[in-house]
Amino acid sequence: MQIKAINPNTTLEMTENIGKVADQYTDASTDVVAVSPENGPISIESYYDDYLAIPGLLKEIRTDEEEFDAFINACWGDPGINACREVTDKPVVGIAEASMYVANMLGATFSVATVLPRVKDLVKETVRTTGLESQCASVRCTDLSVVETETARDAACEALLEASHQAIEEDGAEVICLGCAGMSKLDVELEEELPVPVIDSVAAAAVLAEGLAKLGKTTSKVMTYKSPEPKEIKGYPNIFQFGEVSVTPSD
Repeated sequence: MQIKAINPNTTLEMTENIGKVADQYTDASTDVVAVSPENGPISIESYYDDYLAIPGLLKEIRTDEEEFDAFINACWGDPGINACREVTDKPVVGIAEASMYVANMLGATFSVATVLPRVKDLVKETVRTTGLESQCASVRCTDLSVVETETARDAACEALLEASHQAIEEDGAEVICLGCAGMSKLDVELEEELPVPVIDSVAAAAVLAEGLAKLGKTTSKVMTYKSPEPKEIKGYPNIFQFGEVSVTPSD
């Protein structure tokens, strides 16, 4: 089995860590390939970043799509997740939805501990999309940038510990979701200090992606996630084109 883990940002150190975590939590016989797009922001911390990252993400799914059994969208905002499911019939698992669905099975409520305050509404929107808004006790932001979750691990752990304590003691959280791929592997350290489960979103997505592939399930194409309609697409590489399109030459 082969799983492609796509980090929608272009920070290669984070991509490498995502691959290691996904590999750790999947079977030895499963080959995890972690990649980043050629083009895009080094981090995703705004709606602007989110939209800039989507074309590269879609391109990575379309490239050698038949070689993979499942895909992981490895950014906590799950950018372009619906479009990802339109361009392949293989399972596509977002790390945000994976972490929240797992958290929902381990406690009555969960909180998301994440990065800069400016992402709070983006995170809340992602929570609403999963249908788990009523189970989400809170979104707790820190002063960490996305890149700092990877480059300043001690500071990241300290900030997340503080945010998690607040979520548990003040908001009633029974589970903590780590709201950034760069926070992977910090769950173990945090659980040593916290009385609740802490969900590594990349690990959760890896397990679910592998599980869906093992079940032999594919994305439903009956309506919502049907392949895009064939039409002329201007200014994009051919890999974005679906179906045969007849283009009428201009006079």
